Amino acid sequence: MNALDSQCGIARSLGVLSDSWSFLLLREALLGKRTFAQFRDSLGIASDVLSTRLNTLVEHGVLEKVPYQEQGQRTRDAYELTAAGNELKLVLVAMQQWGEANVPRGPGVSMLPVTRAGQELVRAVLVDASGVNVRHEDVDFIRVSDTDAAQAPAPC
Repeated sequence: MNALDSQCGIARSLGVLSDSWSFLLLREALLGKRTFAQFRDSLGIASDVLSTRLNTLVEHGVLEKVPYQEQGQRTRDAYELTAAGNELKLVLVAMQQWGEANVPRGPGVSMLPVTRAGQELVRAVLVDASGVNVRHEDVDFIRVSDTDAAQAPAPC
């Protein structure tokens, strides 16, 4: 079965964001990279791999192509995050937070998620339907049928 056809939201997400390059491309887009060359140069990724990953992210509505033209050059495509792509900030913040807590840091520059206005550090948290923080130890996953899922309250 194709992951994109799965009933499971995790499997469908992995069908789109199937490898580390996807997350690194998202990171670079959040840091302001927009062009093929900028992505290639900052990540050191092979052009064919980059092209495939960008096309997948565009196809699934994470990035959108926006034409641009530099002085004296032909028109090319830049890539901008869509609303769905911007929602992945939560996932990237959670991954960054987990990595900082559980994987020893190597040499070089890191990135931290901060508020635009005050440059305050932000964290990914779990909350219940009433907005109360929930510890990760207190969260379980359960299997639900199509019928159960249709009757369940909408996620927060």
